[in-house]
Amino acid sequence: MKNWFKENASHLTIIAILVLLVFFYFTPVWQGKTLAQSDVVQAAGGQKEMFDFKAKDGKAPLWTNSMFGGMPVYQIWLGHEANVTTYISKALRAVFPPPADILLLYLLGGYLLFSVLRLKPWLAAVGAVALAFSSYNMIYIEAGHMNKAYAIAYIAPIIASIILCYRGSWLWGGSLLALFMALEIRTNHIQVTYYLFISLLVLVGFEVYYAIRDKKLKPFLQSTAVQLGAVLVAVLVNATVLFPTYEYSQLTTRGKANLTSAENGGGAESGLTKEYAYGWSQGVGENITFLIPNAYGGRSGGVLDKNSNVAKFVKGLNVPEAQAEQFAQSMPTYWGEKMFTSGPWYFGAGVIFLFILGIVIVKNRYKWWLVSATGLTIFLAFGKHLPFISDLFFDYFPMYNKFRAVESILVIPSVLIPILAILALDQIISRAAEVKNLDKKLLYTGGGVAALCLLIALMPDLFLSFRSSTHQQLITSYQQQVGDAAMGNEIVNALLKDRAAIASADAWRSLIIVLITFGAVWFYIKKKASLTIMLAAVGLVTLADLWTVNKRYLNDESFNSPAALQDHMPKREVDDLILMDKDPSYRVFDLTTSPFQDARQSYYHKSLGGYHAAKLMRFQEVLEHQFDGAINEDVLDMFNVRYVITRDPKNNSERIQRRSSAAGNAWFVDKITFVKDNNEEMNALDSFDPRKEAFVNKEFEDKLKATQLGNSANAQINLVSYHPDTMRYEYTAPRDAFAVFSEVYYEKGWKAYVDGEEVPIIRADYILRALQLPGGNHEVEFIFAPQSMKTSTVLSMIFSIVLVLGIAGALFWHYRRKSQTPKVVVNHK
Repeated sequence: MKNWFKENASHLTIIAILVLLVFFYFTPVWQGKTLAQSDVVQAAGGQKEMFDFKAKDGKAPLWTNSMFGGMPVYQIWLGHEANVTTYISKALRAVFPPPADILLLYLLGGYLLFSVLRLKPWLAAVGAVALAFSSYNMIYIEAGHMNKAYAIAYIAPIIASIILCYRGSWLWGGSLLALFMALEIRTNHIQVTYYLFISLLVLVGFEVYYAIRDKKLKPFLQSTAVQLGAVLVAVLVNATVLFPTYEYSQLTTRGKANLTSAENGGGAESGLTKEYAYGWSQGVGENITFLIPNAYGGRSGGVLDKNSNVAKFVKGLNVPEAQAEQFAQSMPTYWGEKMFTSGPWYFGAGVIFLFILGIVIVKNRYKWWLVSATGLTIFLAFGKHLPFISDLFFDYFPMYNKFRAVESILVIPSVLIPILAILALDQIISRAAEVKNLDKKLLYTGGGVAALCLLIALMPDLFLSFRSSTHQQLITSYQQQVGDAAMGNEIVNALLKDRAAIASADAWRSLIIVLITFGAVWFYIKKKASLTIMLAAVGLVTLADLWTVNKRYLNDESFNSPAALQDHMPKREVDDLILMDKDPSYRVFDLTTSPFQDARQSYYHKSLGGYHAAKLMRFQEVLEHQFDGAINEDVLDMFNVRYVITRDPKNNSERIQRRSSAAGNAWFVDKITFVKDNNEEMNALDSFDPRKEAFVNKEFEDKLKATQLGNSANAQINLVSYHPDTMRYEYTAPRDAFAVFSEVYYEKGWKAYVDGEEVPIIRADYILRALQLPGGNHEVEFIFAPQSMKTSTVLSMIFSIVLVLGIAGALFWHYRRKSQTPKVVVNHK
């Protein structure tokens, strides 16, 4: 054991330092504070009903009625108790509370990768810092995209595992790949995992080339087979994550549309529209932020202060200083083409310099993979700004059209660019003799990057326009806001000066960082500085650079006490009044906010609205056709919307409208009208009385005996027991009748029973459940128990055991081989 500590002293020291970085960056975490993240607040609203029943029953339901009239909880929260990675993640969080655990994973994952690349420990530590502190790693945490952040954290160790496999270390490589891929999939952010696979496909392409060139096709095929086996284990460990999600996704906005359109040749669209998917496309010129963080103004607002040109101009109009500063902070400093942004993609000025140097000098089998995958993913991030490439992937690459915000693919360059940058340093340290004219290449590269920073610092307006394509609309909006065209122009002109000043200031900053990084490397190759000094200088300036930029977005002020976070879910007087109604099934529609972009209303009520990126397609189509413009009151009735919350425009107070026309949780109709297709069914909702007539698609005609259905007079049906997964009704009817329920139809899991006998569920009114019920006094029960969840739970448990045994076997084999390796005895005689 003593020898082990001695052999690994450098690694242990570095890990201790990385842990200290986590401690100091997230000091508020250790004070019991938590992040006030917008997405986390939204998630809390959607999860409230589910967690209430989990506390009561000991397990969470698989369905919730708190959003969009009802939906599965697969993408909201799921415990995945059969998945071993659930307990690994819980163990880490028990020691390092979120989000500190994410930064630790960034750092340790990066350190593992650079160690597998056989870099010196302290150089690997510099690489870990460069990789971990890339700006969007922290911006995603600040915004509450926690699953995405966890998914990014496992990219580096997955790459490390694949490198081990191709190097011939199949047992360790395969075991670690299965582990880290299982953790990656468990984060349930399929978009990041998908983008990772795109980059790994490029890697495999290069490995095929090397295998053919070097006549080593057999080892390549063996390595690939090991990796495929490891990925299969990881997939099956996460069966409860993937299979129900895939099943659900087919019926969401990620799947095929139900309505046909003339624009699509009379067919139904599949996946997201390009306009929606490309909504957040990285501007081509915006890539300058990789080098100069605020070249495009930083985040959308809140950047300017009282010393800004805007604040000074407004103050000159005799506006109090505090109000002038508040006005300046509301100004949109970001001038790119995205609707808004939380901050720039910044990889570090020194890192970008070293990356470009790496393209020039590195001789490594992974160099061209790093360059090619980086280039491809940057091109794909351009989205609508480079449709030639983006459209090819969107139209023909499997599943690519299922994801929105294509700029997110820049998480791949945020990992690959630091890798090549650090490999450049390794080339200089270990194999400098292999590089001809190293000093000239270093000088030209460093000089070129520094010159670009200097020119933007001195003449920002010469290189950057500081105007987006919607600049004229911006001018018009401020002219209208102040009621004076000339004054509106002056305000915008002051904003342009501020944007230029922001870009110039950060260009000077990046220039200094590039010069320090260049100087450290230059003095090292000229033997004027030791390796230790060079690494210390590059490491410290990289840490200081990225740390300070990240603190612009994720800092101590981002944290609040748990009590303060309750202010994000305040219970209003209107909420208290509505909650006096103890009926468990009515719904609420809150118009005081954007009802379908805000889940806070779901915290206290069963809401028709909510917030989620993957709504059921049928619900989305109802929104687009029945709520676009005027709200269809008949549709509110069929969803049993009993209360609408509105805001009085005169005094801004909130008020409640109680809707007596709400149809209730279930009702019998007098008439069934069959429609030929989904389009006709949707059009039928334009104007109808849901309590008297139901529209049913002809696809269900063979499940109904319409001739046996009579008038619903004297028939009654009532909800007697409510649970999100189990709902019981009692009814009485003189003869066979047709009942419609104000519950969302979801074919993958809901079963209906009459007195214990299963009956088919009919879809009525485009999106609701309905049943043909026999006459008499009976009990109806709806149970949500998807077979996909049952099957996947068993698979997850089995392959979790396989994963644990595989890792245990790798450890056993490693130490067995080590113990059998003969020790070399040196005779000093």
